[in-house]
Amino acid sequence: MEPAPPPLELDLDNLKALKILGKGAMGTVFLVHNPTTTTTTTNTTLFALKVVDKTSIHAKLDAERRARWEIQVLSTLSHPFLPSILGTYESPQFLAWALPYCPGGDLNVLRYRQNDRVFSPSVVRFYLAEILCALDHLHSMGIVYRDLKPENVLIQHSGHVTLTDFDLSRKLNPRTFKTVVATPPPPLPDSKFPESSRKHRRNFSRWIPLLPTESSHNHNRLHALNLKKAKSARVSPVSRRKLSFSNGERSNSFVGTEEYVSPEVVRGDGHEFAVDWWALGILTYEMLYGTTPFKGKNRKETFKNVLMKSPEFVGKRTELTDLIEKLLEKDPKKRLGYSRGAVEIKEHAFFRGVRWEILTEVIRPPFLPARYDDAGEFSSEKLSNGTGGVDIKDYFQRMNSPSLPPSPSCKLRKNVSLKEF
Repeated sequence: MEPAPPPLELDLDNLKALKILGKGAMGTVFLVHNPTTTTTTTNTTLFALKVVDKTSIHAKLDAERRARWEIQVLSTLSHPFLPSILGTYESPQFLAWALPYCPGGDLNVLRYRQNDRVFSPSVVRFYLAEILCALDHLHSMGIVYRDLKPENVLIQHSGHVTLTDFDLSRKLNPRTFKTVVATPPPPLPDSKFPESSRKHRRNFSRWIPLLPTESSHNHNRLHALNLKKAKSARVSPVSRRKLSFSNGERSNSFVGTEEYVSPEVVRGDGHEFAVDWWALGILTYEMLYGTTPFKGKNRKETFKNVLMKSPEFVGKRTELTDLIEKLLEKDPKKRLGYSRGAVEIKEHAFFRGVRWEILTEVIRPPFLPARYDDAGEFSSEKLSNGTGGVDIKDYFQRMNSPSLPPSPSCKLRKNVSLKEF
């Protein structure tokens, strides 16, 4: 893996915001051009900047604390499917940090671009494999993510995924897994990855069918017109009674996004890393069917479904539906991944044939974003001479200005302020 670039010298006075990539209770994410960066490749001067106004009402509640926690987590990450912090900025009013820009948008945007608004099983396999590796790395660091959903899975310029938004994550003492020597599943008879062929190992186009190519302009128009998803709120945590656990540590906070919240969180039993495997099951179901399995008319009905309802599948059972069913086990101790972590999930038949060690080398993922997919009307000339964009500090003084159009995905799920970890 290439070494991380040196931290950027951030100064909001010298940064130009091209548009808003997302906006929530904690802060606003801008697509930013840094005119002080000298480079021959314009794309490298674009990055995502998350800004928290510390003087706002939301920040006074808990956004600043959550922002500092997220910066702390990001500063420790070094993984191809997780972001690395590029730089930070702080003043009496603002706290900001820069992350690599992902021009492919999020997984929910990408799903809506498909004809049926769902992914094929082979595409699901590719994205799940990378998300699973990212979660595995976080868990190995003792970090439970707790906010897995399509909007938090971004597509890098390379077509590979990266997770985002770590403000709801939590550091826990990991459980000690039993050491088990696993027998890998036998390869498929018509293996797509002959050991002697480097070309086949680096190109998943024979394993993952490429998506229909469209211009980025058509993608954005389709997204803006058709991306209408029911809101799903992050749930506000409530105080839970302290429980005693002999093996590892659990959190008693009530936290997450309601359609993705696990049964143990709803019950208030205390939770740990298995909540991420539950959310992975919900995500997989949504990628396959275009909807989450337990969505109700309101929060109360949704939580009742989470506790009582079994996921519904269409047609005959497959390896993919079996994986979903095992991830959506109500009892966390019986859930796939509880006993031995990510390795247990990787051994499932749905992932048979996946070469985990060469995922980062894949040069033809299912979708490759255009380089300037979100730069829009800002030309290379305007970006290079600094005449494009809007002053970020001025934006916060006129929050209701229409000059910076928000991303259509930024209001898909309403965020509610987090009270405590």
